Amino acid sequence: MPDTEDIITINGIEYPYVELEDAQQYMVNQIRSLNDKILKARFELEQIKIAHGAFSSQLVQSVKETEPEKASG
Repeated sequence: MPDTEDIITINGIEYPYVELEDAQQYMVNQIRSLNDKILKARFELEQIKIAHGAFSSQLVQSVKETEPEKASG
């Protein structure tokens, strides 16, 4: 729930949140929620990238370790 003293800046003009119409407050809340989701998605993407790199490195290492067996077998 937004603070009653929230100031929303739109195109360089400041508006008190409480003075916005209900539909405008709804849009502000949607935008805030979407911003939170964007931050969370970026955070999770970074985790996925790191995990992907780790698994890729493990696979490369695993293949290197088994290559001599295949070459001699």
